[in-house]
Amino acid sequence: MRTGLFGLLLIGMVGFIFWQQRRQSEIARRVIEQKCAQLNLQVVSVAFGQHRLRTPSGQWHWHSTYFFEFSALGDDCYQGRLIMNGFRSQQVYIPPHHLPPAT
Repeated sequence: MRTGLFGLLLIGMVGFIFWQQRRQSEIARRVIEQKCAQLNLQVVSVAFGQHRLRTPSGQWHWHSTYFFEFSALGDDCYQGRLIMNGFRSQQVYIPPHHLPPAT
């Protein structure tokens, strides 16, 4: 009886963590798409990078990193980075790139 309850709790926790990770990924994609639209860039792909305990600035804090590729002119490709703290974006890094044509 006790192991059955423990197993159900374990399965429930794994499911909850998976659901939260999916939710965070959807929010990250939305943040990246909004930032690229603001800069007139085209999003090529978004990928989960890693979970870390230390931020790039050296603080101890759980955060997730997402990498994304974008294009400015349609025939080029650059890689950016988004750092998420929970469900909030902390930092969007977009490297130097060609400016897209003015519309």
